[in-house]
Amino acid sequence: MPNGIANLAGMKMNRVVRVVTPVLLAVTLVWSGIAAADTRIGFVNAGRVTSEAPQAEAARASLEDEFGPRDRAISEEQEALREMENRLNRDGAVMSESEQQRLQRDLVARQRELRRAEEEFREDFNMRRNEELGRLQRRIVETIDDLAESEGFDLIVSEGVIFASDRVDITDRVLERLQQDFDNQ
Repeated sequence: MPNGIANLAGMKMNRVVRVVTPVLLAVTLVWSGIAAADTRIGFVNAGRVTSEAPQAEAARASLEDEFGPRDRAISEEQEALREMENRLNRDGAVMSESEQQRLQRDLVARQRELRRAEEEFREDFNMRRNEELGRLQRRIVETIDDLAESEGFDLIVSEGVIFASDRVDITDRVLERLQQDFDNQ
């Protein structure tokens, strides 16, 4: 148990360091005389970019096209199984014993198959979603790098920022570039 607590404390400390380090770096640069005159700092709201980028909507639509039919088939099977259970509960008393056992076996087998299909669906969907998210994140980072280089930024920060004025917030420009890239595909 103490090792688990130590690991948890270590993970929390790592998270704090990851969040605080960019902020301290930015503050240090701003406070230094050199940074005040020569350093350009920008901020990107990564969550907003990830949700609003046209590539994100295209990825969502692609996943819906790919997995929508399977999802609907699973929903239909769930409904069919509910109807079987209702029939068994409603009519079980008037069914012959063999018919009731056959229906119960069929119900159990279909429930087992449904659970397997649901698990397979979740695994496939999560794997594809992670692929799409990774592709989107790489595209966002490339766009931010290109923007920073072309506009002469020295530092772009994202996570762990408590406040960023509109003057340093370049989120809209990143989204505009992503839209241009998407339109040119």
